[in-house]
Amino acid sequence: MADIIEMPKLSDTMTVGTLIKWLKKEGDAVVSGDMLAEVETDKATMELECFFDGTLIKIFAAEGDQVELGAPLCAIGEKDEKVEAPAPPTAPPTPEKSESSAAAEPADSPAPAPAAPPPPPPPAALPPEPAPIADGRRIKISPLARKLAQAKGIDPSQIKGTGTGGRIVRADIENAEKNGVPSAGTSGPSILVKGPIQEDKVSPVSGMRSTIAKRLVESKTQLPHFYLDVEVDAGPLLALRAQINAGLATDGIKLSVNDFILKASAEALRKVPAVNCSWEGTQIRHHSRAHVSFAVAIEDGLITPVVFDAHVKSLFDISKEAKILGKAAKAKKLQPAQFTGGTFCVSNLGMMGINSFKAIINPPNAAILAVGTTVEKPVVVNGHIVIGQRMNLTLSCDHRVVDGAVGAQFLGALRDLVESPALLLV
Repeated sequence: MADIIEMPKLSDTMTVGTLIKWLKKEGDAVVSGDMLAEVETDKATMELECFFDGTLIKIFAAEGDQVELGAPLCAIGEKDEKVEAPAPPTAPPTPEKSESSAAAEPADSPAPAPAAPPPPPPPAALPPEPAPIADGRRIKISPLARKLAQAKGIDPSQIKGTGTGGRIVRADIENAEKNGVPSAGTSGPSILVKGPIQEDKVSPVSGMRSTIAKRLVESKTQLPHFYLDVEVDAGPLLALRAQINAGLATDGIKLSVNDFILKASAEALRKVPAVNCSWEGTQIRHHSRAHVSFAVAIEDGLITPVVFDAHVKSLFDISKEAKILGKAAKAKKLQPAQFTGGTFCVSNLGMMGINSFKAIINPPNAAILAVGTTVEKPVVVNGHIVIGQRMNLTLSCDHRVVDGAVGAQFLGALRDLVESPALLLV
């Protein structure tokens, strides 16, 4: 009798999984331990493991399908064995038919005949390697649009594409002809492209985005946030970072500002441990170890990998681990153990030019640090105006756990460490 592999619970908050890619196909021989498919949970993309020996005789879920927990994915059995598809669980409304459109139908209208599923979109044809243009960039343009542009004498470099990833498509060439885009070989500055800024469409909410939305709404509405901010002198940190990176460049070491902030946060938690706590309803949990997580932006949201025991790791160890975790996060290859269990979080938008912002606490943490960019500005030092390099740090606190004085003490300790960064090397 065939063994049915069902959608497992791959994270603590997962309710559905998206079948990203089958790594095996029907008819393939498999053994226990083989990886059958890639499944996207609400937090990461993980591999589905096979626990049986035999042949993959039937696949029940296609690539791209959202599958509920416990729903059948495939069957493993003897070669040429027949297997019936198990009854699927009650399916949620499909994206093709919104709730509003369903509600608009008369209650007594006859059920329409099931429509044939729309044909899948043809795979995007890969164009030949586009020729570089004057400034060294390459033009992303479909073969049909390229041919049309050549026939009409239109310069594609003057057009902003509206296709996937900014690719120039046929409609862009036709709009450009109407709007008078300069022809190929015409000199002069680019003109603004008229038309839609993107395709008018409705996209289903992914599992990750849904979980992020739910958790952030819960955090912002249930946790009494308050905010403290401080401006620190980032000059000493930047100078030390430049000196270390220049001296250790041959060893492949390159520290980031965020590496220093992660280490400084761990040391500040050691000095002010009352911030390293969690609210548990009838009790407050005091954490004896500083597990510092950091926000990483990915395609469909963000995730917070954790540097465990950051309080006992060196700046260089933290830097190395953070790079590995960040790379895995962007590839959506983090395992649950790598992004759960943090006791404090750092969110840094400084590299994107943001001066300051207020981050939303990531429960069960009691605080999160928002890091802004370093700005060169005039400051007063000993009665004299000098050019300084200043950075804004904003601490969001859960007032059930952290009082204002405690948050201020933490920011004070953090400022001392950032302004005396050599202490982070001890």
